[in-house]
Amino acid sequence: MILAGKKKIKEKEQSAFWRNFHRYWDLLSVLVPQNLNTRYRGSYLGVYWSLLNPIIMTGLYTTIFGSTFASYYNDSLISYILAAFTGLLVINFYNSSTTQALSSIVVNGDLLNKIKLPIPVFPLSMIAANIFQFMISSFPLLAIVTLVNSKNPLYIFLLLIPFFSLVLVCTGVGLFVSALFVFFRDLGYFYEITTFVMWITSPVFYPAEIVPPRIQPILGLNPLVSIIESLRDISLMGNIPSAMLLFKGILAGVIILTLGILFFRKFESAFMDLL
Repeated sequence: MILAGKKKIKEKEQSAFWRNFHRYWDLLSVLVPQNLNTRYRGSYLGVYWSLLNPIIMTGLYTTIFGSTFASYYNDSLISYILAAFTGLLVINFYNSSTTQALSSIVVNGDLLNKIKLPIPVFPLSMIAANIFQFMISSFPLLAIVTLVNSKNPLYIFLLLIPFFSLVLVCTGVGLFVSALFVFFRDLGYFYEITTFVMWITSPVFYPAEIVPPRIQPILGLNPLVSIIESLRDISLMGNIPSAMLLFKGILAGVIILTLGILFFRKFESAFMDLL
């Protein structure tokens, strides 16, 4: 009887899990297109604007720093261009997805007061919208670069490992800042400083080798560094990144995601009183 009771409880838990999963999936299938349509309504390029920004910034960085930093990339200006472009793809994805997630709950406060919906779906929909945008705009170009440099189509699939780490990081941060923004509406101004710090401590337009040894530990605290370096190893060098580098990215993503979920759940019950 005890075993039968445990079995029934387990079946109920599994049933509840799948019901919640389908509910989240249905809501995301509505919110993600809505987010993209709202963001790019009336735009000619649509989601491809997300690709235009790193291309322009890569051109700017190359003009200013290209001749100086090319020596760190086998004296190849093309390699520097690709390195800067890869770094910009990562930092732009992080900034865009987490900044949009930050205000997602407050912006939808009126809807949440009218309809009972799972609150996490709103920041998650922002992350999902940026994933979709990245996969149809930036990823194909990154895949072409990888194929040209590695001569091996399997390396394209390797790109998904550091990108998965990036998604974990952004989801964790998105859940954290969206929950905190409910209580602290000035967070948006402070978060602009945070995204700047994340950008300047990431080797986007400069090689990590030029950073003084005493500053290197600070860069090590930035979870985006290992992700950028992994993507560059795969796409620029045509090499498989070291297991330690990939592990660092995934571990950082799992830790940040776990902390974000725990923080969100701890304060979620108080959200409705402030929306």
